[in-house]
Amino acid sequence: MILFRHADPRWPFLWETDEQPPGRWHGDGDGPVQYLWDTPDGAWAEFLRHEEIKDPEDLVTVRRALWAIEVDESEADVQPRLPTEVLTGGHKSYARCQGEATRLRAQGATRLSALSAALKPGEARGWRVDKTVLPGPNREAHTIVLFGRRPELVGWEVVGRGHPEPALLNKVRHFRP
Repeated sequence: MILFRHADPRWPFLWETDEQPPGRWHGDGDGPVQYLWDTPDGAWAEFLRHEEIKDPEDLVTVRRALWAIEVDESEADVQPRLPTEVLTGGHKSYARCQGEATRLRAQGATRLSALSAALKPGEARGWRVDKTVLPGPNREAHTIVLFGRRPELVGWEVVGRGHPEPALLNKVRHFRP
């Protein structure tokens, strides 16, 4: 399975220590935790959401790497048992997500899959070609979270220093004020 991750091009594409800042699925000292997405748009959207980028003019200054990462499909995903509004909520929802991740890890989970907080419903649709380039079918985006160091993963740098297209801004579920 190929998943996607955005990263600062100055650093490796995966975390290796628990010095990682807290996120939706881990708190201080719970790392390393690897956040990956099932589409490139999902990875970009997560970055745009967290950086609160809403203006197309701000994209010109973005210089992020985008990685395609090969992940073993035999490792089981667990699904968090939380309402959609928590899975897709803002910073206030993080404590509930972190608590659920702690519960799942205590039960032996090494990987979870959750509805993407960053892409609006149906926006992980991609593209297809039929005499011209057309939008693909609507699809939900997912975040795949891998707990722990992952030295066995192989990644390919797809974009060395780039930014998403401005059209993606309309697909992002931005933080609410």
